Amino acid sequence: MPATPASAPPLVALVVNDDEATRYVMSKTLTAAGYQVAEAETGQEGLARAREGADVIVLDVKLPDIDGFEVCRRLKADPATAFIPVLQTSAAFITAESRAHGLDSGADGYLVQPFEAIELVATLAALLRARRAEAELRAHAVALAEADRRKDEFLAMLAHELRNPLSAIGAALAVQEALARGDETSLRIQETLTRQTRHLARLVDDLLDVSRITHGKIELRRGVVDLVELTRRALAAAEPLLESRGTRLEVTLPSAPLPVDADVLRIEQVIVNLLGNAAKFSPPGAAVEVTLASEDLPPTAVWRVRDHGIGIAPAMLESIFDMFVQVDQSAARSRGGLGIGLTMVKKLVELHGGTVAAHSEGEGRGATFTIRLPLAAAASAGETAVVPPPAASRPRRVLLIEDNVDITDFIRIQLEMWGHEVSVAHDGPSGLEAALLLRPDLALVDVGLPGMDGYELARRIRVEPAGTEIRLVAMTGYGRPEDRTRALAAGFDAHLVKPVDPRQLQDLLHSETVARD
Repeated sequence: MPATPASAPPLVALVVNDDEATRYVMSKTLTAAGYQVAEAETGQEGLARAREGADVIVLDVKLPDIDGFEVCRRLKADPATAFIPVLQTSAAFITAESRAHGLDSGADGYLVQPFEAIELVATLAALLRARRAEAELRAHAVALAEADRRKDEFLAMLAHELRNPLSAIGAALAVQEALARGDETSLRIQETLTRQTRHLARLVDDLLDVSRITHGKIELRRGVVDLVELTRRALAAAEPLLESRGTRLEVTLPSAPLPVDADVLRIEQVIVNLLGNAAKFSPPGAAVEVTLASEDLPPTAVWRVRDHGIGIAPAMLESIFDMFVQVDQSAARSRGGLGIGLTMVKKLVELHGGTVAAHSEGEGRGATFTIRLPLAAAASAGETAVVPPPAASRPRRVLLIEDNVDITDFIRIQLEMWGHEVSVAHDGPSGLEAALLLRPDLALVDVGLPGMDGYELARRIRVEPAGTEIRLVAMTGYGRPEDRTRALAAGFDAHLVKPVDPRQLQDLLHSETVARD
């Protein structure tokens, strides 16, 4: 009997055979086994009956119009019937070559007549079991893909919700830092809050980045850059974390440039991650050694960071770059982290055509991470500059459209401290009115505005003659590539992810034009 639930309707077996006696015997056998049987005498009739619905097909090779091999090919090529298991039978085509031909045409099984009724029923049951298992795997894959999609949506929403308060905190701290005239204790509190806010923002970015990288959704913005200057920039970016850990840096860099074809921000992210990792697993006051050199065959830049910390057990070296693997497996988890940083490092380096490797003599003996990146052809002067010097600054008329009052207050104060004239709106309609009336040099627009979202606001500004010259900058907690693409398509000139880095904001205000990023 076919394995179907007691309450389910019987499975439909379609018998396609031009011999009436054979059809009769097969139909009786399959009916006795619990199938509902449909019959067809020709290939064309079989194709039509299959489209009406069948769970399994018993298809003879020798038919009066088109042979069973061709019928099988057509069944498997039709999306409506491709999933139906097909058992080919023949009393004439009995050679190994014929059986191979039948299977190559798409048949799921092949029986040579004469065969026993028990063999027919058992073969069909086996084909149905295999097809059910395949369908369950497909359904499981679809469910996993849906769960993965929901997870990505949740991470994006979580990042958005976390970035709004982080943006307000970051803006407030930037203002407080500029106004700081307190004692040593107050300054230490200020530095701690700033450092931890940056750390939280970095963790949020890492969560989203590792999801995008593992799904192949990262698009590199590559260009020829000097890895020596990029390393200096990364060292400066990592300095607050290194200082908080009491880490001493011993840096050896070549005097000549090392040009690599790379995404500046992504390679800086790799270097900062490894520097932070080295500091995190080193005792206070220990040295972290950073070296950069080149190899000739093939032309390669070799970047190393070595620490003298807790080391890596030999058994963990193979899995150290896997997701969620942690060197610190103590119950205290005093060093923190999500276990995704090294996974991200490996993926980003490989996207650049490079390699990353870890080495350790064992626990308590430190660790060395080595990155190898292919060198680019020698660049002409200026091509390897990491960051161009900003143009001379002048006061700007800035319109800030943001519904979060805390963010608005402190970004406004920050902009005014830099010498700019700031106007404020808290929703989409009033933002549109202010933009067309005031015609600011720059409009910083939150995407999630009440009354009219930032995308619609940008589109309406762009269709007005008064809005064509306004530089529109989206400020949002959504930082996925598709969010950036949507912002640019709506008419924004740039896309800033909250919490907005004051340096990015200054660069926009210094520049005379905003290149669409």
